[in-house]
Amino acid sequence: MKALSDFLAVILFFVIYKISNNIILATAIAVAIAVIQAAFTYVKYKKLEPMQWVSFALIVVFGGLTIALNDRTFIMLKTTILSWFIAFALLIGQIMGKNILKMLIGKEIKLPENVWQKLSLAWISFFLVLGLLNLFIAYPFTAEREAVWVNFKVYAYIPLTIAFSIAQGVYIMRYLPKENT
Repeated sequence: MKALSDFLAVILFFVIYKISNNIILATAIAVAIAVIQAAFTYVKYKKLEPMQWVSFALIVVFGGLTIALNDRTFIMLKTTILSWFIAFALLIGQIMGKNILKMLIGKEIKLPENVWQKLSLAWISFFLVLGLLNLFIAYPFTAEREAVWVNFKVYAYIPLTIAFSIAQGVYIMRYLPKENT
């Protein structure tokens, strides 16, 4: 359910864009949904996780700039900035001797240290490449690239993220403790 919630703004952005062919309107809807989601999460759980704050701030700032300046470039860049922010945070953690991924999910999953390192490096690489791919698709941020980029967000960005997550899950399964039956 949380995964669907995470993609709700993107899905509604896509639907509104396809109906209206108006990236400003679609961005306004995505910003509104992000605000509602953040408020709901905060009211329900009395906090937002750090990545929720980052994602929320980026959609509000870059979506707001897109709307205020009537310039698609900002919303198209948001995807790269978020991907690179995640990669950079994971990398800084590695450099400082802290595995951010392990800190986030290590309470639920017990894995050998070398597996945590490989997972972290894989996610760093994935988000760096995903950010580059977004730039490649979006550049030069023109009206002609707009529809291609919107389709990329839904038909490539989300499926790539899901596929990579599943691949990581399959990789992790090899290292999980075996249950005695």
